[in-house]
Amino acid sequence: MDSLEPDQIETLRKAFDSFDTEKAGSIGIETVSTILRMMGVKISERNLQEVIAETDEDGSGMLEFEEFVELAAKFLIEEDEESLKAELKEAFRIYDKEGNGYITTDTLKEILKELDNRLTNEELEGIIEEVDEDGSGTLDFDEFMEMMAG
Repeated sequence: MDSLEPDQIETLRKAFDSFDTEKAGSIGIETVSTILRMMGVKISERNLQEVIAETDEDGSGMLEFEEFVELAAKFLIEEDEESLKAELKEAFRIYDKEGNGYITTDTLKEILKELDNRLTNEELEGIIEEVDEDGSGTLDFDEFMEMMAG
């Protein structure tokens, strides 16, 4: 539950409560599947069974609210990571003007200066040295991604 924002937990609580019609404090697997589909999560029945098995700590075949939040968090966090990766890919594409699949360390310095103009040349050199492990003077997308994800 720590990995979600309070408003996300509140939204999940409302969804959970509206499907927990008997106020039993738990919902069945079919209901979980319905809620996930409503959230826009596409998951196969087999994968859903596996995820529920991991999450259903007491093995009841029903998910209590905490278990439901833990399961939903996996999908919400994954979605955030995917959108971050898409944004970084777009940023990388913009700076990789020739479409070579890499950016130069000089270009990276420009990006870093734009992000934080208080960085000194020594700090910039240190960052470049750290991310350009092979000393090629270029960064491919994976190296860029790793650096930006920190």
